[in-house]
Amino acid sequence: MIREAADRHPEAGRVELWFMDEARIGQKGGVTHVWYARGVRPRGVRQQGFSSAYLFGAVCPERDAGVALVLPEVSTAAMDAFLAELGRAVPAGTHAVLVLDGAGWHVSPDLEVPPNLTLVHPPPYSPELDPVERVWEYLRDRWLSHRVLAGGYGAVVDAACAAWNALLAEPGRLRSLTSLPWLPPAVSIS
Repeated sequence: MIREAADRHPEAGRVELWFMDEARIGQKGGVTHVWYARGVRPRGVRQQGFSSAYLFGAVCPERDAGVALVLPEVSTAAMDAFLAELGRAVPAGTHAVLVLDGAGWHVSPDLEVPPNLTLVHPPPYSPELDPVERVWEYLRDRWLSHRVLAGGYGAVVDAACAAWNALLAEPGRLRSLTSLPWLPPAVSIS
C-alpha cells in the first residue's frame, strides 16, 4: 500500500504510514486493573455522569509522532476537521497513508481528504491491525480511569487533552505502543 501511494504521488519525497481511530472518553468510565494487596478488593470511584467527548487520534509509529483532536461527536464534519489537522501535521514533502476502519464517517463520499493523505481501510472486524487501539488502552489505564471528572463536558475535554499531552511528553512511548514487526517502513522517493 505504501509503494502504490508512492507511485501515485511522485511529487512527495517520502511516503509514511499512519494509523487512526477514535475513542469515546467520558464520565462513565470503565474498570481497569490496578495493583493492590492480595485478597483485598480496592476501593474505587465510579461516576454516574454521562458527559463524553471523542478523541480522534492518529499515530506514525516510525516517527514516534501523533496528532489528536477532542471533538463532541463522531460525524463526517468531525472527521473533516481531524483530516485537515492531520494534513497540516504531516511534514512538507511527505505523503501519509492513513489506515483507518470502515466507520460511516471514515468512508463517507462527502469526506474532504487533503491532497497529502491517502485513506486505506483494512478488512472489517480487524481491530488487531490498528495499533492505535493499544494507545487507547494505555491512556485509559494510566490517566483516564478511576477518576471523577466533575464539571461535565469541559472536564472530560480537559482530561482527554491532558492524557494525550502526557502521552506525547514521554519520548518513545508512541513508538513502543504502536510499532509492530509486520509494519512496512516509510518509502523515500528519489
